[in-house]
Amino acid sequence: MSDVIHLWSSLVDRFSQHGVAPLLSLLHLDGLAGDPREIAESLMIAALQVCIIGFVFRPLETLAPAEKWTDRKLTRVDYQYTLMMLVGIFPLFSYLVLTPIANYFGGPDTNTDASASPLAITHWLPWLKNYPLTLFLFYYVVYDFVYYWMHRLQHALPWWWALHSMHHSQRQMSCWTNDRGSLIDGFLQSMVLAVVGIVMGVEPDQFAWLMLLGELVQNLSHTNTRLGFGPVLERVLVDPKFHRLHHMLVDPERPTLHNCNFGQVLSIWDVLFGTSLYGLAPRPTGVGDPTVDDDNNHGLIGLHWNAVRRFWGAVRRLDGWKFGEVAFDQNYRPVRVSHEDLKAYAHHQVPTPPQGSEPSEQQPLPPTADLATE
Repeated sequence: MSDVIHLWSSLVDRFSQHGVAPLLSLLHLDGLAGDPREIAESLMIAALQVCIIGFVFRPLETLAPAEKWTDRKLTRVDYQYTLMMLVGIFPLFSYLVLTPIANYFGGPDTNTDASASPLAITHWLPWLKNYPLTLFLFYYVVYDFVYYWMHRLQHALPWWWALHSMHHSQRQMSCWTNDRGSLIDGFLQSMVLAVVGIVMGVEPDQFAWLMLLGELVQNLSHTNTRLGFGPVLERVLVDPKFHRLHHMLVDPERPTLHNCNFGQVLSIWDVLFGTSLYGLAPRPTGVGDPTVDDDNNHGLIGLHWNAVRRFWGAVRRLDGWKFGEVAFDQNYRPVRVSHEDLKAYAHHQVPTPPQGSEPSEQQPLPPTADLATE
């Protein structure tokens, strides 16, 4: 194990010295972006994540698919977005925006210096510094608890759902879907989690590994597979079967059924707070609301623009601030789902292509068609 750690550290040093540091110097960002070594490690972690998704999780979708597709057209935009986020936008945001903010608050709690956050965990429990693994797990439990409630808010607050619905609009949920999301939504999530990290005194390298752990579990939970962790472990950890139910299309006969399984890594929060759902067969994914489902007719830029229009239509209206499940009308105004015909929402509404032209998207599956069974 020590050899692996030494090899990783050596690779980080080389990439920092011969790649990141010269680039920061060229862009005149030496004193702004933070430690080049931390940036190098973050980029390498992102590359490691992409490799695990592509070479481990993607083959699982071929071996044991939850839903059989004739093609994977709709997954391409998620693949492109994952690469853009992991090796581009997220590292830039972390080190050009969050690092200066962290420094303003005194930086991570790397020692007992008085400048460290007074709310840091190790400020109150200094003995935890002697048990790094326990401290890491403590950090992650707090992160996951915050994420659970933030995720519920993303579904309950209409203007936030206007953004978060872009993540749920995908009809072909795959190992690449986790990073599909509005940039505004991603910014809000990152700010919430970053503030939690700063307050707890999480060190930059710990933050990077915390994010990798959470992201990898989410990449796995979004895979198009029938994989489950068993009757005991699934009550503690999120698996693909569990999270797929969170992404399912609305059931007109049980209209609140899809409001479930909000956990990121630990499903225990859903169990404790009564939002867990187990035991159902794999179901089609997506959002029945035609305004949200229209995301699937657009590429990387178009689906972001759709989310921005929904957000602007909701955030500037009083109804956009009232808790509850909503859809969006043609003017992107939030409309209470209780006022809508849910039977129409149970099937994707795909326009018939003009005669003589090829359909731009795969025809969606009805709720019980062509689903792989246990």
